[in-house]
Amino acid sequence: MTGLFRGVGRSLAAGASIAVVVALTACTTEASVATLPYEQVDGALPEATTEQLDAILAEAMGLAKASGAIAGVWAPWAGEWTTAVGTDGTDDGAAPLTTDTPFRIGTQSESFACAVLLSLVDDGKVELSDPVVEYVDRVPGLDGITLGQLCHHTSGLGDYYGALKQTLVDNPARNWPQGEVLASGLASTRTGAPGEGYAASRTDAVLLALALEQATGTSYARLVDQYIADPLQLDHTTLPSGSTPPVALGGWVAARGADGAPICDAMHDMSTLSTSGGGPAAGMVSTLDDMRTWSQASASGVLVSESTASDQWAGAVAMGPDAPSWKNRALGADVYGPVRGWVGEVPGTLSASFTEPKTGLTVVVALDNSTAGPAFVQQLAFALASIGARVAPEAGGQPPLIALPWSVDQALAAMRALEVCAPPAA
Repeated sequence: MTGLFRGVGRSLAAGASIAVVVALTACTTEASVATLPYEQVDGALPEATTEQLDAILAEAMGLAKASGAIAGVWAPWAGEWTTAVGTDGTDDGAAPLTTDTPFRIGTQSESFACAVLLSLVDDGKVELSDPVVEYVDRVPGLDGITLGQLCHHTSGLGDYYGALKQTLVDNPARNWPQGEVLASGLASTRTGAPGEGYAASRTDAVLLALALEQATGTSYARLVDQYIADPLQLDHTTLPSGSTPPVALGGWVAARGADGAPICDAMHDMSTLSTSGGGPAAGMVSTLDDMRTWSQASASGVLVSESTASDQWAGAVAMGPDAPSWKNRALGADVYGPVRGWVGEVPGTLSASFTEPKTGLTVVVALDNSTAGPAFVQQLAFALASIGARVAPEAGGQPPLIALPWSVDQALAAMRALEVCAPPAA
């Protein structure tokens, strides 16, 4: 077993007073290495393209008040652009960032739980339609919720993050038992009846990971190793134990005034943030190259059967009644027109990873200030994708047709509108 994800150290159920302790079972065989379906041209993207990408990232850092950023764009037919800007912290002597610097992926973490679910469906161990109460039967209020609804975010469960966010910011080193996190989510106001409509909730991923442990008798860490980390050789993707802050890109978030407005000259240092407050929903740490691999593997479906991959994307639901038709939620991933992926947020860090499954066009980006919110990094990733999609092939000719439902100008305008720490007008 080669994966490093087992940094969790124990099963989620072991830390939850409301759950039954489950036995841990080791993986009995080494997983075969999965092969991605994209042949990446070796070398950098053209100079004019890299200048555009550099400029967009620099502007985004200024708007987000970020001191550090890590980003990459891969156009398999033309080349790649990877960069790390700034330092790991603002103190004198802070180390320069590199493209190998780990960063917190925030709510992108939930994608791993849903990928494990799909693999267990392939193995015949669970079904998407299975009631959660079949596996987590000592928790009240779960009637009518299925495993699949947890990945579609249609469970109707409230999001624990709203109630705990300020405590996470004010006391970042606190170690949160997963039972306490789950209990907070279950006590939150429901967004609707199960299956009624989309509403993002970190509670879904915490509950799903617990259900999968109970269904298999295996710790969540070992399930991720077996089905994802080992086959893809994600050697730098971990869920560190909650009591040990990860060695990763530092993070900042502005204090909030009584009116909720950010106080941008008073930033909270989130470098000691415990991963336990995020857990399977938002606690993971990864690297630029690992997230490229994971994004491409998820979008292309190489880890599951063809029928399961088809089911994953075919059942996408609208992201709310006012969302445009090109914004949908599949099982464990968001769909934005032709691209698939996730936006990640955790106090101190914003991130995003997107892949267009036919061509392999991939964008990964992380910023070390979360004040501007997840929509900001989403628009930044959209802008980077727009530039990458237009790059001509290495040998010349036309780039592949990738019909993005936004332009680079639209994405940049939306990103600029989300700036929250703008200086006062003259």
